[in-house]
Amino acid sequence: MTLQQLRYVDQVATVGSISEAARKLFVSQPTLTEAVRTLEEELRIAIFNRSAKGVTVTREGEEFLASARQILDDAGRIQEKYTGKAVRRPQFAVSCQHYAFAVEAFMEVVKACTAKSYDFTLRETVTSEIIDDVARNRSEIGILYLSRRNERALMKILKKEDLSFEELLTAKPHVFIGKNHPLAKKKSISPGELDDYPYLSYEQGVENALYFAEEVMPAIDRKKNIRVRDRATMTKLMLGLNGYTVSSGARSKMYANDIVAVPLKLDDFIRIGLVRRSGISLSTAGEIFVSNIRLKASVASNKH
Repeated sequence: MTLQQLRYVDQVATVGSISEAARKLFVSQPTLTEAVRTLEEELRIAIFNRSAKGVTVTREGEEFLASARQILDDAGRIQEKYTGKAVRRPQFAVSCQHYAFAVEAFMEVVKACTAKSYDFTLRETVTSEIIDDVARNRSEIGILYLSRRNERALMKILKKEDLSFEELLTAKPHVFIGKNHPLAKKKSISPGELDDYPYLSYEQGVENALYFAEEVMPAIDRKKNIRVRDRATMTKLMLGLNGYTVSSGARSKMYANDIVAVPLKLDDFIRIGLVRRSGISLSTAGEIFVSNIRLKASVASNKH
């Protein structure tokens, strides 16, 4: 096994095509095909499934790629340190539900990166895609929440995909509303007091099962519902329509002057945690992200 073979496999997995990978790597397609075949024979695994539509990574291949990319990152850092030339841009991806402290932790990863170029991804997406991204190695880490309503179903899915869940914080549900909302001065709010206001929740796409919802009060429980895909839209609707959503109570510094979090009178909990591939070591960027998000989650938890 050589670094060259690892680079070849990484590129094939990235573009999903041997011919396109060969073009990007400036090698002939037969050369690339033979290098991948030789590596698979040496390791006695199938890294890719081949079809007329291209190649897809097998489950064994996903596990191998996670380790291979760490090796390539380490080799790139060593070469850059001693030659001043980077041969591989650091890569890191996170998939998460819509939590501000996850964005803040991601920013710390970017700030800590000393490479002249990098390729980082932050996906704020739906619950099912977070699980799939981590399980298929598109993202190293996922961030999602568990409650009494969804915990059993989601933990079963995570176990099936060989993913682990590490709790970051447990919080009581809070109502997020604009500072000028009629209920903003209350010390706590009951679900019934919210009936006359639009309930804002995140759309989950085709996977609309209740246990994929990001909120402890799914839209099915409310009379007035508006579903959105991003936090900026939700914030505008919250302020412009006296809408509300329900979350952990951890507010972003960006909206601290406009949005208030009021405890919700609901016997439930919100457990926000990290989702990772079981038994796979974190990359350097992953370690920085996890260290920072644990710290930021601890700060948010202590506010409750």
